[in-house]
Amino acid sequence: MSTYLNIVQILISVVLIVVVLLQTRGAGFSATFSSDTSIYRTRRGVERTLFNVTIGLAVLFILVSIASVIFA
Repeated sequence: MSTYLNIVQILISVVLIVVVLLQTRGAGFSATFSSDTSIYRTRRGVERTLFNVTIGLAVLFILVSIASVIFA
């Protein structure tokens, strides 16, 4: 059981890394010198979906990690 949980945890972590890297944020180095004054920006479309998937994967990763410790 522990082996399966470890494999699932590795797969979730790889997918979580990919989803986080797919998110494009305007908070990079180039945004430091831009004149955009909006502080709050709503997420729409694919950006919102990626954000929700990221939260879901993070929660799933934590649950699998806790289950891995319990069943070890």
